[in-house]
Amino acid sequence: MRTLFLLLFFCHGSSAVKHSLKLFFTGSTGLPNLPDFMTAVLVDDILVGYCDTNKKIIETKQDWVKKLFKKEPQHLEMYTRQCVKGTAIYFRNTMDSLKQRYNQSGGVHILQRMNGCEWDDETGEVVGFNQYAYDGEDFISYDLKTETWIAPKPQGVITKLRWDAEKYRIKENEHYLTVIFPEWLKKYLDYGRSFLLRTELPSVSLLQKTPSSPVSCHATGFYPDRASLVWRKDGEELHEEVDHGEILPNHDGTFQMSVDLNLSSVTPEDWTRYDCVFQLYGVKEDIITKLEKAVIRTNEEEPSKDTGLIIVVVVLLAVVLIAATGFTVYKKKKAIFPPTCEHGSKEEKERMEEGEGSSLRD
Repeated sequence: MRTLFLLLFFCHGSSAVKHSLKLFFTGSTGLPNLPDFMTAVLVDDILVGYCDTNKKIIETKQDWVKKLFKKEPQHLEMYTRQCVKGTAIYFRNTMDSLKQRYNQSGGVHILQRMNGCEWDDETGEVVGFNQYAYDGEDFISYDLKTETWIAPKPQGVITKLRWDAEKYRIKENEHYLTVIFPEWLKKYLDYGRSFLLRTELPSVSLLQKTPSSPVSCHATGFYPDRASLVWRKDGEELHEEVDHGEILPNHDGTFQMSVDLNLSSVTPEDWTRYDCVFQLYGVKEDIITKLEKAVIRTNEEEPSKDTGLIIVVVVLLAVVLIAATGFTVYKKKKAIFPPTCEHGSKEEKERMEEGEGSSLRD
């Protein structure tokens, strides 16, 4: 589960009918250019809100979220309270305690928490989760089936024993994981239906770097991410000589993926036996792309006459500019963060997180 906390915002479920609500909390020390605490809210792995200790309110990333917060401001207030007050203080104190447990005096350290739920809209099954990681490794997580905390690291055993003994907090935690979070998820899906439950088909292209390179079937611009992309031969899916890539997010909220086919042992006469098939959940018709040399885009394509003319003009302009100025300087812009906001009260620290055990501190 290590990669779960290292790649927080790019995890995508494989189930065709599940929806998810994920709340990510990240505290850090030793990183002067970053806020010491950040909160992110994801619905179906789409970032819908973000907050850090340099901001006083959560930033909404989707228009439908703004409508939800305006009509039901208690959601905005809850996220803001967690970000800038109770939870932020809790993470700061907890990290001080963990550094002592791990015999750490300084350096960069990160404490992360992910909680929320998955809901199957066909079966109605709900799976809640609440787990922590420290410096990229699992620290402690809650098991709904046994109603106990699991500590894979010796440093987490103290916390496990204390949290297991707090029965009232366990019940509160379970209530959030199995009741509150699913209710929120369904509400978010209702408000964001036109965006979250939409269907967008991709454009599919065949790409090849050189004549001897594998042919990549690349699909981009699809939504949701519950999709598959495979190579077939004579109508049968191939499992050998293929390399499947991960589903990755695009900047516009859609997704992309690719699958490579090694043609080193395939004769040109057999190319017609191969095709690439894209399938999107909820769409009956597949997108089928035949393996044809004429449709493959390569790095060795000859530029058109217009392209060649543009290149000549650009080169000439570059020569004139260099002659006139002598040199050109490029600088990378550094991110500038606003001032941090004030911290929360001691009482808010004690109730820093709904459904959570007491502090990790000894």
